[in-house]
Formats: sequence, structure tokens, C-alpha cells
Amino acid sequence: MKNLVEELRWRGLFHDMMPGTEEQLLKESTTAYIGFDPTADSLHIGSMVQIILLVHLKNFGHRPIALVGGATGMIGDPSGKSDERNLLDETTLNKNVEGIKGVLSRFLDFNSTDENAPILVNNYDWMKDFSFIDFARDVGKRITVNYMMAKDSVKKRFSGEGEGMSFTEFTYQLIQGYDFYHLHKHYGCKLQMGGSDQWGNITTGTELVRRLNVNTDDEGAKAFALTTPLITKADGSKFGKSEGGNVWLTADKTSPYKFYQFWFNSSDEDAEKYIKIFTFLDKATIEELIEKHRQEPHLRLLQKKLAEEITVFVHSREEFEKAVKASSILFGNSTSEDLKGLDSKTFLDVFDGITQAEISKEELKNGISIVDALAGKSGFMSSNGEARRALKENSISVNREKVTEEFSLSTHDLINDEFVLLQRGKKTYFILRAV
Repeated sequence: MKNLVEELRWRGLFHDMMPGTEEQLLKESTTAYIGFDPTADSLHIGSMVQIILLVHLKNFGHRPIALVGGATGMIGDPSGKSDERNLLDETTLNKNVEGIKGVLSRFLDFNSTDENAPILVNNYDWMKDFSFIDFARDVGKRITVNYMMAKDSVKKRFSGEGEGMSFTEFTYQLIQGYDFYHLHKHYGCKLQMGGSDQWGNITTGTELVRRLNVNTDDEGAKAFALTTPLITKADGSKFGKSEGGNVWLTADKTSPYKFYQFWFNSSDEDAEKYIKIFTFLDKATIEELIEKHRQEPHLRLLQKKLAEEITVFVHSREEFEKAVKASSILFGNSTSEDLKGLDSKTFLDVFDGITQAEISKEELKNGISIVDALAGKSGFMSSNGEARRALKENSISVNREKVTEEFSLSTHDLINDEFVLLQRGKKTYFILRAV
């Protein structure tokens, strides 16, 4: 077997592991899992490390299991939290579970017939019929309260952070630990992986596997743990968020254009780190890119390649090319046709923050003089006189095309049957929205 741990180390994807983990991965094809709790109906880029880890696992000949936490999601993971999570209602939870399954299915082929084909599971399927009394007898009996209290996620909450911890959240590590045992028993899963904040929960799972297999041979009871570092930005700000909030992996929440822009706008220092973590480019290619970038940083070679690789991976080559085209609209020599090629969401993303005014679509059918459109109908210009002066100066464009005072605005000029882009000079924009 190729050395997966060595690969993760040079990429900056390795934080810690239990003794024997590397040897196990080198010895044979190993089944390993990562859990995703359904706190929303999509995943954001904070989950990308774990998705990429599952893909690396598959590429190195091992078998990945993606677990969606329909059961654990009902409780909420206390790891890294100073306060109790709000519990989700069943309808929301089911919607979130289906949404996350859909996201994961874009990166891993769960219908594959390969020997190490990925598996998608929901822990609600085996927890739903587990009575409280049976769980307390069969699982709770195996782990002491002392052991559970020693976990960082529990200690921090008991030492003054927040308002303590409910019994509900206290049981989370036992339920997650039982997931590992269930997957170990039914799928031969020997490894759980996750972020470094999951170490306590993961090792509870390895302990449960050992204790619930006490009567089996030692080899059959072995279970391992491997964690990745929590990703940080060079400036100390939180990774995974833009000015507009989370950067999601679905286009309905974060457009491919905004997704592309997030990566393209990475600092040089972050881009050097991210291109190892978030792409599958080989070491020689990445080292060559970094060297070229250091010689000519103004060309932003790293950022361009990073944004390309991850946008194609998450969305598609077609969406990447659209994002690049959209990115050039504000700064390049784009045309009216380029603008009309944008969907409404991308158009608004590109011109985010630009002042807007509404205009009647009925009026547009009959045509509106450009002077009226610039002044009285929109307020883009303070008066008809200012509008006429700007037109005589040849500084007014409609959808990137220069116009004169004789121009009349009509429905033919609408982008996606909704917008008109007005522009004065090179940098002053205004949007008319037809209603």
C-alpha cells in the first residue's frame, strides 16, 4: 500500500494518530469513516478537509465511509462549544440529512461497484430502535464517568465556559463512540478520522470497540484514530467565512462566482498552504507553482490555480469558466453579451453593493429616454442637465456599450429579463431593476 500518512503530512493534513495507525494503513486496505452532523442542509468549506481526506483514502486503496449523523444531530456535538446547541426539530433534521447526503454524493460515488467503493450511512438507522435502558446497559456500562469527564470537550464546559453541560450533550461521545463500534462490527471499519477537536470523541470510540470486543481475539478488536489540524488563516481570522458569512458547497447558498472569488482572494501565505490541502496536485507540481509564484507574486499564479482546482472539484469545469468570465466583467473589456450570459444570482454577486433602483417593465416596453432613465426614473444623476452633460462627454454606458442622448431604453436591454447596468466612466455603476 502507498503511504497515506506520509501524503497527509506533507500536505499539512496530519495532526495526530493513535499508535499503530500508519502501520495498519500500510499493511492492508482499511475501512475508515468520518462523521458529518446535519446542522444545516448543506456543508460549507469548513467540511472540505474531511471530504478531501475521504477522497485521499479512496485514492490510496482504502475504503471510505461517510456517516451522516441523523441521530447525533438530534443532540449536537459539544466539542469546541461553550454553550448548549439548539435542538433541531425532526422535519428540519431530515431535510438537513438529505441535503448533506446530496453534497457528499458529488465527491464520492456511493453507487460504485469497486472493491473499496465508498459507503454512505446514517446513524439514525441503527440508533432509532435502541431503547434508553438497552443503551445504558450495553454501552454506558462499558465507559466510566471518570473517563468521559477527562475529555477536553467536557472539562472545558465544567470549568466555567458557558453554563455547563446537559446530560443530553454529555452522552454525545458515547453515541458517537457506539457508531464506531457498529461500523467496526458490520463493515469491518478500523479507523475513525476527523478534525483535531474530535480526538476525545474518536478515542471514546476506539475504547468502546476494544471493550465491546473483549471476548474476541486482539486483532479483531483493534481500532485506530487519525485527526487533521483545524485550518487557520495567516491573519488570524476564522477560515471558512467571507464577509457575507459561510462559504457553502452548494450553488444555491454560495454562487460558483463567489466561491471562486473566496479562493482567488487568498493571501500569498494562505495560498501556499491551501494549495497543498485543498487540491490533488502532486508534490512536484505544487513546489514548482510555489517557486514560480515567489518569483512573480503579482501574477497570482498560486491563487489562480488554487481557485481553478477547487472550483472545478466542487462545482464543475463549466461553472469555473463562468466564474472566471464573471470575474473579468468588473475589470476586463467585457461586452453586453458577456453581461447577458450571467444568471441573475451571479449578476448580483458581481455587482454586490451597487446602488439599485426599480423601474416599470411596462414603461420599458414603450421605451424610456436615456436622460429620464439616468435622472428622474433612477436618481443615478441628480438632474436631466447632469445626465445630458455626461452623455455629451461620452461617459455613459448601458450594459457596457456607450450610448448617446438619442438612446432609448427598452425591454430588449434587460439582462435576464430583469436588470440594466448603467455606468458612468470606468468605475461608477448603477443597476435598474425592472418590476
